[in-house]
Amino acid sequence: MKATYIDYSDTNSFSKTLIAYLNNDAALAPFYGNRPDLAGFKDQLEQKKNFAHRELLSKALTDQYGDLLSSSPEVAQNILRLKDANTFTVTTGHQLNIFTGPLYFIFKIVTAIKLAKDLKDAYPEHEFVPVYWMATEDHDFAEINHTRVFGKKIAWDIDALAATGRMNTESIGETVRQYANTFGLSENATKLTELVEEAYLQGSSLADATRTFVNSLFREYGLVIIDADRKEFKKLFAPTIEQDIVKEKSFHAIEKTSKALMDAGFSTQVHAREINFFYLTDEYRERIVRTDDGRFEVLHQDLFFTEEELKKEIHAHPERFSPNVVMRPLYQEIILPNLAYIGGGAEIVYWLQLKANFEQYKVPFPILIPRNSALITDDQTAGKIFRLDFTFKSIFRSSETLKKDYVKRITKHRLNLTDEWMEFNAIFGKIKLRAHKIDPSLGPSTDAVKARLKKAVNSLEKKLLKAEKRNHQDALIQIDRLKDRLFPNGGLQERTENFAELYLKHGDELVRELVKSFKPLDFKFTILY
Repeated sequence: MKATYIDYSDTNSFSKTLIAYLNNDAALAPFYGNRPDLAGFKDQLEQKKNFAHRELLSKALTDQYGDLLSSSPEVAQNILRLKDANTFTVTTGHQLNIFTGPLYFIFKIVTAIKLAKDLKDAYPEHEFVPVYWMATEDHDFAEINHTRVFGKKIAWDIDALAATGRMNTESIGETVRQYANTFGLSENATKLTELVEEAYLQGSSLADATRTFVNSLFREYGLVIIDADRKEFKKLFAPTIEQDIVKEKSFHAIEKTSKALMDAGFSTQVHAREINFFYLTDEYRERIVRTDDGRFEVLHQDLFFTEEELKKEIHAHPERFSPNVVMRPLYQEIILPNLAYIGGGAEIVYWLQLKANFEQYKVPFPILIPRNSALITDDQTAGKIFRLDFTFKSIFRSSETLKKDYVKRITKHRLNLTDEWMEFNAIFGKIKLRAHKIDPSLGPSTDAVKARLKKAVNSLEKKLLKAEKRNHQDALIQIDRLKDRLFPNGGLQERTENFAELYLKHGDELVRELVKSFKPLDFKFTILY
């Protein structure tokens, strides 16, 4: 594949806050730590050098992988490396979308892999391990129970219980069949079908199925996949859980930061609660709230704790306490020797709300890396773009803008009435002067006539353009088809399309090409064709 790059701002698809972060806007400086560059990583290595839980982490990961490690030597080596003081992680995280969900799931992981490679080149005395954090405790099943391939929605339509990672996949067989039936007949189709069936048809949990599938795609790059829904990890987090629930420390810090962000002119993404933990069992995941009498209630379960009972419960059963979106990042940084978090635009924005919370718990704040974003097409489509005299940058404009630009560029006629209006304007200047000499009160009447004429001229100009568009209808239809192909449902390809269509075409070369082309610290939108 060939690669070209454009600025994120030229795509008109990313938030003001993210663009400001990429542009090193001074107004955002108080809300993050080290900058996302090699100098920033040098400082981050120093901050994270005293990470204390390496043996526990390596053993827990080995137990989670089980037999998978025998066919994943690069992963096994990286898990072993995590015991060493000179090994660090770069982490991305995402929900357990079936069959990986939208393309950006793949892009997140590839960004982590490539960043680890780039850091190894810059700091060869250290080891860098790419990590995918599975959001196994998330309970929003409706967000992850479907994917879209070849324009068709494939869904696993069952009732959800508790954390999605604990759900059993024994009922997903028909969904797997529907997904694989879109592949057609080819060597890559056969391989992808085998990978999907091996992962999802073993009657295991969705967390185990996701680990197996993602590992099959990325094991040669040493990607380590972590499931933090484990008692041994939660024990490390228990003191923080207690302080957040009993003292509401996170709520106050995050609310203060969120207000400061808004005062600086930036939007916020998440809302902190007084208590930012759920109570988690195999049957439910419900919020914990403080009642008027000072007790702690698990909503909708008729379950209450006094403060002392709650503290005992946290330390005896920390696995029952599940962090929400604002506390999960802190949990991640406590149990990993992590340098950077790779996230989508919305994720980067909500991480900016969290720095003060990290500071009060004395946990190093990671470097924030926006994931690589990309559009993947082919030579044929690229040829159509160029034949229409567009560029990869201009193709991000709206269809109507592209059509207007095309017609104005290709027409043999002059479609604007600018020169004529300048003549009218000069005439009205004379008329207004004459009218003023006769009666100064006639000035507004002259202006009103001029305004009506300007409106009529603008209307006529639009009719000229519309008439000329009819003369180039075939080309305009091509523009619509081009936009529909590159931007499904009017949005970025990566936000809706599954990777299967591209895998069927490119096979394992797809990931290799992404790893080769992505440049995590350049912060450019990637176009591959």
